[in-house]
Amino acid sequence: MRRTAGGTNAASIDATASIGARQYHDINAALAHTGLRARGGFHPRRPGQVPEVRPGVACASLILIGSVGPQVWPAFAAARPPVPDPLDHWTRSALAPLAERLRARAVYPEDRPFQPFQQWALRAENVHRSPLGLLIHPQYGLWHCYRAALLLPDAIDLPVAASLPSPCAACSAKPCLHACPVDAFMSAGFDAAACHAHLDTAAGRHCLQRGCQARDACPVGREHRYAPEQVRFHMAAFHRPSGASGN
Repeated sequence: MRRTAGGTNAASIDATASIGARQYHDINAALAHTGLRARGGFHPRRPGQVPEVRPGVACASLILIGSVGPQVWPAFAAARPPVPDPLDHWTRSALAPLAERLRARAVYPEDRPFQPFQQWALRAENVHRSPLGLLIHPQYGLWHCYRAALLLPDAIDLPVAASLPSPCAACSAKPCLHACPVDAFMSAGFDAAACHAHLDTAAGRHCLQRGCQARDACPVGREHRYAPEQVRFHMAAFHRPSGASGN
């Protein structure tokens, strides 16, 4: 069922991939070798609801780009650029040719001004807010992320997001809220200072090496958990002074 509206060479998009029809599945096929994928989208209802594709050209279709589980890691690790924020740089290199061919604009979570990627994701696919603040997917749990959004000037067919309840609704134990050694996840929000202070201690090396214990405690989608080296990469990016570089 569908709804309709009325770099690095190793990461670049395959020039032979056919996207002439500008269909959602063609975009997914063009991204397949990168481990990235189209993760749903929507047709903005009102002008100004999302950024313009370019001055004077409204966005008719917004498609989120991201990854699930460890799928993106092999392609990124094989072509990891020796620059700061290597995953951000690699993602931009991977998407730039596709965006150009689609006459689309690519926007990224790290761009200023920040865009509401979580709100876009809630519209685009079947994800829900978890007690940790991360978006949870019924299949992939907390092991997924959004790396970019493509803003297209044309309305294309988009998949209808499934309407499944949040897996957190049936989880009475909420182990994610009790696994953090410093109780950084509270009703008032995430206590980043407590988390970083813990990571600076000897006891915090467990989290840096094996990942966030709260995230890891979630039973949903455990088979899609990130690879160990991917976990260490993201924890190091999160804990460095300049901040995180994606999920």
